[in-house]
Amino acid sequence: MTAVRPLILLTNDDGIRSPGLIAAAEAVCELGEILIVAPATQQTGMGRSTPPIVRGAVTRDRLTIRCQDTIAYGVTGSPAQAVIYAMLVLAPRRPDLVISGINYGENPGTCVTASGTVGAALQAAEFGVPALAVSLETDKRYHYHHGNDVDWRVAGQITRTMAHAVLQAQLPFDVDVLKIDVPADATPATPWRLTRQSRQPYFRLFRPEDAQADPQTGWVQLDYDIVIDWEQLEPDSDIAVFLRERAITVTPLSHDLTSRVDFRLLEQRLRQAT
Repeated sequence: MTAVRPLILLTNDDGIRSPGLIAAAEAVCELGEILIVAPATQQTGMGRSTPPIVRGAVTRDRLTIRCQDTIAYGVTGSPAQAVIYAMLVLAPRRPDLVISGINYGENPGTCVTASGTVGAALQAAEFGVPALAVSLETDKRYHYHHGNDVDWRVAGQITRTMAHAVLQAQLPFDVDVLKIDVPADATPATPWRLTRQSRQPYFRLFRPEDAQADPQTGWVQLDYDIVIDWEQLEPDSDIAVFLRERAITVTPLSHDLTSRVDFRLLEQRLRQAT
């Protein structure tokens, strides 16, 4: 009998035509059978949202990547919805691994809850499938628009390394997703480090001084930038290791968002205040 190769589902939040998605497929195509299901359009910042879809559509294209032909499906909806549709409709069997990315732009700190890249990976984990959420540091102008001058080689290398590791060894309990952030200046010799997620935001929203409300809609265009509180930054966090050491950060994420507070002390404080 012929052994069944692992099924690897690839998705993203940058849309089905993202070069980063193809780079991920190229990186892992020797590890198993590839299925690509991603949002049909740009869905950056959608988190794990599942908005109503009134009229959905699915496009189907055959792609030739480095070592196999594969089908790529563009699905109406968010990254999480692409994963849901892949799991329930398009996958010929239960995937062994889901890879979300490679994303244009890093995702350290508290932006994990906003990231569509991470949201897709968490959705896969809800189905009981281990997942990687891989992001590459890029210029801000590429966060919402594909850039063709991005070098994906190192991000592809770490994607393959971690994909192979997860396929070979089951992730322990309470590790549902590995979030991977790759510095733009990383080389094949750049080490990876296990980190915790920082409690700080990485990208901070602000209102530009010259931002005026649109006279027709009333909308004020906001902007964002990287702002770090270095004095309060945890030294073992993804932000610290990413920015200070310029290492590749691998952050284990859990579905369990319960605070690690002492329940007895919290209950005592709440009851005293009521």
